[in-house]
Amino acid sequence: MLRNRDILELKRRFKKESCTFTRMCGCYVDANKNKVVELDENFLNLDDEEFYKYLDIAKRALSGTIGNNLLELKFTEDQSGQLTKQQYLLGLRESGLGNPELLEHLYDMIIEHYDYVGNYLILIFHDAYDVITKTNDDLKLDESEEVFRYLLCAICPVNLSKPGLGYREDEHRIGARIQDRVVGMPDVGFLFPSFVDRSADVNTLTYYVRDAKDSHKNFVENALGCGAKRTATEEQNTFHSIVKTAISPIIEKSDEVLLDIQESLNDIAEEHEAEMEDLVVIEPEAFTLTNEIIKDVLTKNDIPDAAVSLIQEQFTSEFSDTPPVVKNLVNEKAIEKNNKEKKEIKLLEEVATLKNELKETKEESEEKDKQIETLVSMEAPVNSEDAQRWAEVFLRMKPDKAEQVKAQTIDGQKYLLIPMGEDEHINLNGVDTTV
Repeated sequence: MLRNRDILELKRRFKKESCTFTRMCGCYVDANKNKVVELDENFLNLDDEEFYKYLDIAKRALSGTIGNNLLELKFTEDQSGQLTKQQYLLGLRESGLGNPELLEHLYDMIIEHYDYVGNYLILIFHDAYDVITKTNDDLKLDESEEVFRYLLCAICPVNLSKPGLGYREDEHRIGARIQDRVVGMPDVGFLFPSFVDRSADVNTLTYYVRDAKDSHKNFVENALGCGAKRTATEEQNTFHSIVKTAISPIIEKSDEVLLDIQESLNDIAEEHEAEMEDLVVIEPEAFTLTNEIIKDVLTKNDIPDAAVSLIQEQFTSEFSDTPPVVKNLVNEKAIEKNNKEKKEIKLLEEVATLKNELKETKEESEEKDKQIETLVSMEAPVNSEDAQRWAEVFLRMKPDKAEQVKAQTIDGQKYLLIPMGEDEHINLNGVDTTV
């Protein structure tokens, strides 16, 4: 199984002080698939400026995510009796890129099956890496396990530089800049043989593709002689297309439902990973999707039975021999964005609810105040002049206090008795006082 640490071990050597590329060959191809020029260089003798530029290209041909940009591909069996692509590559490796016929054959196979509109450069590096023995605690010993001899191929688009103005030194003026054809970073590439568990696996090659949306199936099968394999992005896009085609005619918000399905798949994948950790499995097998998982997930998300059956049928047709990894079918960025939007909507709803509750509380309080004022006023005059015309004595108090007022005759004189607490105040003709 292809691992990041094996790839990184090779890439760490792509430096001036540790690089051991013995040879670099190449072929520049124009838009009409004509070989314009061929290269054959002793790599370590290159000028520094060229050395570093080519080294950057080599690094990029082993970059990206395993399973998406980097795929481990197996060679297919050739029943025709002719020399297989694997045997060609083995012969080219053993020759150290010194067999012109094998080189030309590789160029021809790439030119015939690489679907690209425009000019491009084919580069092939040869290296012999003396793999140093490591102990269980990753300490290096000064002895060799094997010499890993390999080829690294990079196919780079060559495009015209952008037009613009520049200083024309020969004419001592500013004028239109001369456009050059510039070699870009690799579009596709491969490492043969694969470097697995710090050793050569001649039955596989490591395939690189820059754009994970298109793995160039025809190129893989016909130029490299390997069984095609979808990238994680291709698996995701294919599965999403199957689901949306089935549910769009019957479910209005199909995009939202697709996100819910992805969340369910993500939960299942995380549960499986947790189980593997509990079992202390160092390198568990890839957790792939099955029709049983599909049925459980779709049923959980209330997908009608007819649509479930259609999705299962299309899934079996598309992924018959190579079921996708469950985790590959989940667009984590889309789920994260969707969850963020859900939290924001929920927060807005909670704020709106609180506002309504505050408004209702305020309205209830105002209504109670009005009721109290109505009861207290007892239809009394609103100013002192009216009060004087209305009665000699004008009292205004809260209803519960008014109930405590009593009339009593003392020494032949009538009095109104108002019980007062120590902390109660009296406003007498506008003067605030206590008893």
